[in-house]
Amino acid sequence: MIGYLKGIIADIQKGNGNRVTLLLDVNNMGYELQILPRMRMELPAVGESIQIFTHLQVREDQMVLYGFSSMAERDLFRQLISVSGIGTQLAIALLDTLGLQDLIQAIVGGNTRVLAKTPGVGSKTAERIALELKTKLSEWRHQAGLLSSIPSNIAPHIQEEVEMTLLALGYTGAEVMQALQAISQDSSLAKQTNSDEWIRSAIAWLSQGT
Repeated sequence: MIGYLKGIIADIQKGNGNRVTLLLDVNNMGYELQILPRMRMELPAVGESIQIFTHLQVREDQMVLYGFSSMAERDLFRQLISVSGIGTQLAIALLDTLGLQDLIQAIVGGNTRVLAKTPGVGSKTAERIALELKTKLSEWRHQAGLLSSIPSNIAPHIQEEVEMTLLALGYTGAEVMQALQAISQDSSLAKQTNSDEWIRSAIAWLSQGT
């Protein structure tokens, strides 16, 4: 399995539909990677170096490399294509339409209306994505050992959603616990009855240390 590639951008091409292909020169070998359309605007110029996290799909008739700007994005892509009826192009469309953070929050919060904003995702597909992936993220949370107590002003369901979201965004278990301990001191957050403000506050706190 190719985890990531680090090389020089040789070319960027827009193909049929919404497909964007990045040609990456790695030690004089050119790798073609399909990337998210939105990623095209974030790439450095041709001739500049970049590291791309990858997923290799092997079919009977071809091999396709998909490229992502972060490991968390790549990992969520892998989770998406594990859902029945979700192929690679629909997974890319979900990530491209909603972005990593909003997509994760929609899954964790069971917000099928947001998921259905993606072209090709109907209400039944959105429900299946939310149900199957929230279960997977919950298992991930348990595997990370995030079960120790948190100050009582955080409701259990909010704690769970914040932890699942932050883990899926690529933060470590230790970072998640530190963030929750820190933001729990904010009395105004205690009045919030949904997880969105807690998640935003936790991300803002974690960003201060980067």
